[in-house]
Amino acid sequence: MTIKDRLTREIEARRDDLVTLTQDLIRIPTRNPPGENYREICDYLDRRLSRADFHTELIRAEGAIGDSDRHPRWNIVARREGARPGACVHFNSHIDVVEVGHGWTTEPFGGEVRDGRIYGRGACDMKGGLAASIIAAEAFVATCPDFAGAIEISGTADEESGGFGGVAYLAEKGWFNPERVQHVIIPEPLNKDRICLGHRGVWWAEIETLGEIAHGSMPFLGDCAVRHMGAVIDAMEQNLFPALAQKRTNMPVVPEGARQSTLNINSIHGGAPEQAADYTGLPSPCVPDRCRMVIDRRFLIEEDIGVVEAEIRELLETLRAGRPGFDYDIRELHRVLPSMTEKDAPVVGAVARGVAQVFGREADYVVSPGTYDQKHIDRIGRLKNCIAYGPGILDLAHKPDEYVGIEDMVQSAQVMGLALHDLLGG
Repeated sequence: MTIKDRLTREIEARRDDLVTLTQDLIRIPTRNPPGENYREICDYLDRRLSRADFHTELIRAEGAIGDSDRHPRWNIVARREGARPGACVHFNSHIDVVEVGHGWTTEPFGGEVRDGRIYGRGACDMKGGLAASIIAAEAFVATCPDFAGAIEISGTADEESGGFGGVAYLAEKGWFNPERVQHVIIPEPLNKDRICLGHRGVWWAEIETLGEIAHGSMPFLGDCAVRHMGAVIDAMEQNLFPALAQKRTNMPVVPEGARQSTLNINSIHGGAPEQAADYTGLPSPCVPDRCRMVIDRRFLIEEDIGVVEAEIRELLETLRAGRPGFDYDIRELHRVLPSMTEKDAPVVGAVARGVAQVFGREADYVVSPGTYDQKHIDRIGRLKNCIAYGPGILDLAHKPDEYVGIEDMVQSAQVMGLALHDLLGG
């Protein structure tokens, strides 16, 4: 029996441990926003990885976006040194999950096992991937104790809200410096036989239309900001959305619909604020003098960020020139350039060989429709040798009854273990 065969069998033997570990992680409700129980899950990972002889450090992202005394942004980085010098392979997983939402038939933080699946918020995105990377690393160390280099495992905050209190902060502090880390695998749920090379770009902005308040019985004495926002939406429907649909990319973005440029209207708020749930009165009759819209523009590697921004500004300026009383403010909220690792990068090749051995076929190469923490490792850390690979189905992320398949986790852990053997030796 070869060492690789022994390694895959060792991971299979840890199946029950993998299930229990995933359930434990799901049962710690790390909702973001606001950023709950980050310290609790980091303490759990600290205990787990310390038992496996990893040296652990808990790092609070003090001063980062979102960090506060009420909801501190805690992260953990654990490192296991090999028997001799060599490269470092780093598995990075985010510990936060999105809100639960409605429509669940299982307990969102229960970690229920049913029909070969583990259910719960964060099961596929991405606590199943975190658990798989831990099992892969522990099994590799047990099978190949004389490995060269080092293995790191991190659990980081706030990926769901931009990653600024997590990977961005760590990258700024040098944790992803290419001199100390050479290969990064992010176990995001892109399917067990896919290697994700990168992601599209994103530009978020808040548009505010301006009006004049007046009595609702005499709206002609005011100027309705909501109606002005309606004109913005109409211009988007008539002009911008059709233009974006014509922009296509050569990036292997999945699903197919994301191979074009897209724009999502994330939220609209106009007029009187919503009252508390226990308020039983009627709203006051006022013409709204402000209306705000948040837009989420996803763009392609072939597009220039300046053009992306100019498209919106030109639409608004056209309305200002032709619509009586129209005025607006616009504020950029967030920007991320597209990122894509080359297919011949060392970490890509190592994972691809693992996929071929476990599944008996070549890996598919894809690009994510949304951004993830590769953006910070690439742009801030200046580390290009980074991919996403992990168990789970991308389409289940953020949905009710989110789950991860147990067999998918085992097989993904085997791919990760084989990649470690390829990169660090046995």
